[in-house]
Amino acid sequence: MSAAALGAQPKRPNILLILADDLGYECLSCYGSQSYKTPNLDRMATEGMLFRYAFAQPLCSPTRMQLMTGKYNFRNWQAFGIMDPKERTFGHLFQEGGYRTAIAGKWQFWSYNPPDFEPEWRSKGKRIEDAGFDEHYVWHAGHTEDKGSRYGDPTIYTDGTVKPNLKGQYGEDLFADFLLKFVKKPDPKPWFVYWPLALTHDPFVPTPDSPEFKGPDRLKPDKRFFKDMVEYMDKVVGRVVDQLPPDTLILFFSDNGTHQSLTSQLNGKPFRGGKGLTTEAGMRVPMIVRWKGVTPPGKVNNDLIDSCDFLPTICAAANVPTKSMGKMDGVSFLPQLQGRIGVPRPWIYSWYDPRPGWGKEAWSRTQRYVFDQQWKLYDTGKLYNWAQDPTEAKPVENAAVRTRLQAVLDRYAAIGGRREIPPRK
Repeated sequence: MSAAALGAQPKRPNILLILADDLGYECLSCYGSQSYKTPNLDRMATEGMLFRYAFAQPLCSPTRMQLMTGKYNFRNWQAFGIMDPKERTFGHLFQEGGYRTAIAGKWQFWSYNPPDFEPEWRSKGKRIEDAGFDEHYVWHAGHTEDKGSRYGDPTIYTDGTVKPNLKGQYGEDLFADFLLKFVKKPDPKPWFVYWPLALTHDPFVPTPDSPEFKGPDRLKPDKRFFKDMVEYMDKVVGRVVDQLPPDTLILFFSDNGTHQSLTSQLNGKPFRGGKGLTTEAGMRVPMIVRWKGVTPPGKVNNDLIDSCDFLPTICAAANVPTKSMGKMDGVSFLPQLQGRIGVPRPWIYSWYDPRPGWGKEAWSRTQRYVFDQQWKLYDTGKLYNWAQDPTEAKPVENAAVRTRLQAVLDRYAAIGGRREIPPRK
């Protein structure tokens, strides 16, 4: 395929953005996993581009905020599971840009805390109806204690009501059915669909391919079902992708690393999940992009990609203006998708603190750090060669690297990146 053909992108592509839940890069066989079979995502990687250095925040809500707004968390973070009702998302931008928009899957950005915890956040946040989507079909749209199951016998909210009579059905299948129905509607407008998967977050329960799903224990958790969940995620993604127009821009990403209770085999070695940790296992996630006719197939990209880079990239691909979002931190990787070099980001800055949030107090203090593919510097002064020490067991010293990365920390400290969330009293 010629360079000219690769660069000849569709003017207004249909776009599907898929976000897996709690899935580290060690879970896909195209990254070297030996614990799970993921043939559909592997095929997407051979037909598109696989990114080796894609990073999320260590937990879901911080990543999703960055993904939907293109901004580092210090700019718009309120609390875990809470989005400012005035915040604009990529849904609003695509609506205003002439796209049909839909979301199917996990929401969790309104009234996250139960009544007896942080009551000031009760009934606060952004309702799904106000998030920029023409149609929605989601789990966890209301109060936390009312969220129900996301898997077997799911609780799904759409058109102002909870869907009845879903006993024996499976959430991810219903999300897939909804979005396929949406994209197949006869409408001349292009579409943008955001699919924040329920899978593979705990509880680790049977899938429809597990024999136990047909019995009374389909909601009974056991870690042995995680394998079934990874492989069912791959199956349902493949079912959707196979029914989309071939020139659809499809992006697959994950919100954080795998649960810490899980250990997988990666390239012949055990790899323990790191969800919630600021180490590689908590932040490095799979990323695959397929855009037939535009993205060179079978390529592996070694550029740094951050969760806030998706909004400017998909908006640039669709010629959707982003000026109304104000100051953003994302860097478009559209040139890379077109087979060009682009201007890769030299580092990723992270302001991370999931507090205040129910059950999150033990996870974190406010942490600020900057890293590239080899080095990582915290604002505490600790420097790691995390390419050689991915668990960050032993700090090192390198004066030149420290000077370079400290300049980034200082830059963000000067514009609000020194913000601190106090511990809960």
